[in-house]
Amino acid sequence: MSITNFPAGRGSSSAGIPITKVTMPALAEMKRQGKPISALTAYDYSSSRLADEAGIDLLLVGDSLAMVVLGHENTMAVTVDEMLHHTRATRRAVRRAMLVADMPFGSYHASGSEAVRNATRLIKEAGAQAVKIEGGQRRAALVQRMTDAEISVVAHIGLTPQSVHRMSGYRVQGRTSDAIAELHADAIALEAAGAIAIVLEGIPREVAAEITARSGVPTIGIGAGPDCDGQILVFHDLFNLTFSSPAKFARRYADGAAFFAEALERYRDDVAARTFPSDAESYHLSREVREQRDAHQHVLELETAGKP
Repeated sequence: MSITNFPAGRGSSSAGIPITKVTMPALAEMKRQGKPISALTAYDYSSSRLADEAGIDLLLVGDSLAMVVLGHENTMAVTVDEMLHHTRATRRAVRRAMLVADMPFGSYHASGSEAVRNATRLIKEAGAQAVKIEGGQRRAALVQRMTDAEISVVAHIGLTPQSVHRMSGYRVQGRTSDAIAELHADAIALEAAGAIAIVLEGIPREVAAEITARSGVPTIGIGAGPDCDGQILVFHDLFNLTFSSPAKFARRYADGAAFFAEALERYRDDVAARTFPSDAESYHLSREVREQRDAHQHVLELETAGKP
């Protein structure tokens, strides 16, 4: 694989994950060897550091931060500046994983030159190694233009959240013969245009398996079955930290919501009962200072006692 050694001190020692930098050629080699690619959507330093040290291969700063972090109804409200902010934070945590940033709605729709300019900012200013854009054949020319500009692009087809209004909601795609043929054509066009990987979201397992088998670049599945070259979940879904009904594919690996809720309630109760902070959790004056203050106080008491 095309990997770069990093100094010791980072990475998951418990899992035995080598401290190496995952690159685009490394992902391609993982596909060739049939080694599954682990990917995760994360948005900040702390969660990204945990994911990176656990040996996750690819981290995506997704535009889903609009909903998960910023509380919007869908992904379309997030801005380029907000994506830059969160990508920078994530980049500071990453030593091993490949870092990809979503291009938000409106950042690549008006013109090719504007799209390249916004993508360049995510690479140059925020430290992403690649950007992700949604759409099939109609985005092929843009993928080619970005590739020519030395910008690596991860494509995204199937259920594309930025098209939620056109799709009339978050619906599984590729359920008819025509829709399946279009997905295959999308994947072929995007690969030919230079996409380094393709996210397959919300499509039948059988269709994802066919696309994966025919694709020369890695496929990353989310709600697309187990036959893709890799899988991606949202950090907050993995820990049950979202406030909406989870999708069918969003397996919960831990109940972070219950964990945090219990800790917060205990903290509230300890503050109310004045059992936090304890004396052991408090700072104290040195013995020398205490003795000086005690002596001073004693003098004041004698002076006060001598007054009529």
